[in-house]
Amino acid sequence: MNMPLNTDTLERAVAEAAGHRQELALPTPAELKGRFPADDALLAEIAGHRQAIRSILRGEDPRTLIVLGPCSIHDEVAALDYAHRLKALSDEVSDRYLLVMRAYLEKPRTTVGWKGLLYDPERTGRGDLHQGLVRSRRLLLALASLGLPLATEALSPFAMDYLGDLVSWTAIGARTTESQVHREMVSGLPMPVGFKNGTDGGIEVAINAMKSAAHPHHHMGVSATGLPVMVSTRGNRDTHLVLRGGRGLTNYDAASIAAAVRRLAEAGLSTAVMVDCSHDNARKQAERQVEIAREVMAQQRAGNDHIRALMLESFLVPGRQDDGDDLIYGCSLTDPCLGWEQTEALIRSL
Repeated sequence: MNMPLNTDTLERAVAEAAGHRQELALPTPAELKGRFPADDALLAEIAGHRQAIRSILRGEDPRTLIVLGPCSIHDEVAALDYAHRLKALSDEVSDRYLLVMRAYLEKPRTTVGWKGLLYDPERTGRGDLHQGLVRSRRLLLALASLGLPLATEALSPFAMDYLGDLVSWTAIGARTTESQVHREMVSGLPMPVGFKNGTDGGIEVAINAMKSAAHPHHHMGVSATGLPVMVSTRGNRDTHLVLRGGRGLTNYDAASIAAAVRRLAEAGLSTAVMVDCSHDNARKQAERQVEIAREVMAQQRAGNDHIRALMLESFLVPGRQDDGDDLIYGCSLTDPCLGWEQTEALIRSL
């Protein structure tokens, strides 16, 4: 028989539950976009970038898509510096490559750690989503205004409501590819999306994600004005597989890519493959990205036309650093990156 709670016990339980959660009001997506709008010309250019990426992934454009840039952005000035250099290089190699800049504002964590500019722009550990939203949108507007297509990894579906109109390509990471919420979100995104293989290196979760995202969905969401709504999506068929290795295993070799292509074809999905030259494929050694990119492009030149894209982690200065008071300008705070000179030489050598 259950004993009734007395008044004091009930009040303590309510107070304890309330103490586990605090809420701070944020602007709605409509309010933020109203303060920092993208004009019609910029939105038309972004639509053109999305279509160019689609054409490459569909095999209609013979160029190779290369998504490259910092592991995660912590310094807007350094990100803009990198973007100016990348735009100049992009214009030079545009006959062979479509370069898309990584503008990653959310950082997935295996346990805990800095979650990215969007959540904690001052890296105090206390978080400031209001400031993060403002700074993130202002940065994406500045980057997109240079004429560069932008890529991001979508961790929070809500964040895409604030920033997604400025993005041309989106990644779903290894930790979230299996998430139903992310599959539903992708089904309503107006851009190509790459699903990474699972953290164990297996591709089945990505295949299932691609199947799910291609179909219509009905799910809970928030409107541009901040109201809870039911979202109905049409499905997104412009998804593809990103091979990034997993748990000490690599999957950029010819046999692994051929096996992935066979499995995609059996599932009736796009056989376009992007190889992530970083992460487990590089065993967290940034400089290995150079040899991996060259090997993968050699496979493409040898006749593997399923290889349509590469991903590189690259910033102004090679390596990584721990956060602190005396930071090296243009050096990653998260995963190690190639430096700009290495990156530029690699792109030209390919």
